Amino acid sequence: MKTLKPTFEVIEPPFGSSFCYSKYMQNENSKAHVWHYHPEIELVFVNGGSGKRQIGTHLSYYTDGDLILIGSNLPHCGFTDTTTGNRNETVIQMKPDFLGEGFLEIPEMKNVQHLFDRARGGLAFGEETKKKLGHKIEALNDKPYFERLLGLLEVLNELEDAADYKVLNAQGLSMEMQVQDNDRLNTIFNYVKDHFKEPIPLDEVAERVSMTVPSFCRYFKKITNKTFTRFVNEYRVVHASKLLAEKPIGITEVCYESGFNNFSHFNKAFKEFTGKSASQYRKELKSVIK
Repeated sequence: MKTLKPTFEVIEPPFGSSFCYSKYMQNENSKAHVWHYHPEIELVFVNGGSGKRQIGTHLSYYTDGDLILIGSNLPHCGFTDTTTGNRNETVIQMKPDFLGEGFLEIPEMKNVQHLFDRARGGLAFGEETKKKLGHKIEALNDKPYFERLLGLLEVLNELEDAADYKVLNAQGLSMEMQVQDNDRLNTIFNYVKDHFKEPIPLDEVAERVSMTVPSFCRYFKKITNKTFTRFVNEYRVVHASKLLAEKPIGITEVCYESGFNNFSHFNKAFKEFTGKSASQYRKELKSVIK
């Protein structure tokens, strides 16, 4: 099987603008599911719908849209899903120095500088900020370039003031490491993505990156701050969360469809990762949707 490596995305702003603004309707973004990275900071607003996302080593499932700020060279994929009703997705990409070298150092820009620093770990904003800023982000689409820039600065300033956020990639994985590490990690990540529904023997994964099992286990823990087994379990739990939200199937079936071969192990892993049982998760999700 051909192994996928992270795609380095080259981003070119349109003539007359210092950053890229793209709006996708009904899952038109062909790059959404590609594991990729770039030096540009990326702001993503998904208006409604649900889906899986991966930011660095962080895996999660979102419902009712998403508002994410992704730092420079932080690998990511996800956001939209063809089966879950995303209405549209807005993506803004800007280099850390898109306003000019040294501009972020002036006193008036200290908020934006601080926001960009925090974005290195990937930030997910809550419902209040999504409702407050989502329409402002989408409205930039109809503005001339100069007014769009002013509007973006206003959005960034308000994001810095927002209190309802969480850091996703707390371990700090980014592509600012050796090329050999990039290749190894993405061989591993893509193998898990393709095979999480079946048993994944450690020796098979270790062989794919030309390492012994003990060396592989030490390496993965050192780079990601979590064991390989935990990473696989998290990936499976995120998929289970997606199934619980989207498919009217029993929890036992969700367990096996997500790659777990033991129901008690599934229950333990799900509660450890989400803080609640699968049945409680589904019940709470239904009450929110209503």
